[in-house]
Amino acid sequence: MRKFQSLRVGVFDSGIGGLTVLKELYRQLPSESILYFADSARLPYGIRSPEEILQYVREILVWMTKQDVKMIIMACNTSSALALDLVRTEFSIPILGVILPGAKAAVERGKRIGVLATSATVASNAYLNALLEIEPNIDVWQIPCPKLVPLIEQNRIHDPHTLEVVSQYLSPLLDRNIDTLIYGCTHYRHLAKVFREILPASISIVDPAQYVVLAAEREMKLLGIKNPSNPLPTRFCVSGDPEKFALLSRSWLGYTPVVENTSLPHIICQNNFGIENGL
Repeated sequence: MRKFQSLRVGVFDSGIGGLTVLKELYRQLPSESILYFADSARLPYGIRSPEEILQYVREILVWMTKQDVKMIIMACNTSSALALDLVRTEFSIPILGVILPGAKAAVERGKRIGVLATSATVASNAYLNALLEIEPNIDVWQIPCPKLVPLIEQNRIHDPHTLEVVSQYLSPLLDRNIDTLIYGCTHYRHLAKVFREILPASISIVDPAQYVVLAAEREMKLLGIKNPSNPLPTRFCVSGDPEKFALLSRSWLGYTPVVENTSLPHIICQNNFGIENGL
């Protein structure tokens, strides 16, 4: 059991957005070892079809399970919205998504909730359904933000154009007098200062990254898989350019990570409950 407890927690996203979840893992669960994967060769996920997202997620999960992880966190709202329920039936490892933890936290904060997310997440209505299932007597507005992830991945966080784009996305929500805003994409926390520059202090901001890690800790305690010893160094892997990822992530992490380039297996679906490696 002790050997199993010391295994890594797998975390994946399309790019640097999931680093917000990684930082929360460092803060809340400092003894856990982490494997972080960024599917940077295929970002942004928010413009992909549900079929593409499901294929990508399956390929990442097949690869991650071969790396001996004990739990996987989808640090990606689009993946959580479009693939989580199905892949949980296909893999025996615990898999957590960010949407339900974020929705639960939001309904505890307010009754007029705005969600900024990728186009794919908004189209799925995953946040809308989760929020209304928890609390039917609330108002919810969703805004697709296709320009934000590319701006963040291009390191244009402090660009005046980015401030203008965020203002445009927030405008209809402010017109609705929201009292709570959900970062419906893990990338968006990278723009926290920009959001706070625009939003009144009275509006609460919910970052699902914080709450998915709380959920992960509860799950680990329940399963008896928390690591009681010192962690291993975080392992970073990407499907795209390792040097670009290392450079982009340095300001968020506070150090320049060593990053591996990784080729994912191509998989095909056998049926609704199993997958196999493709040729």
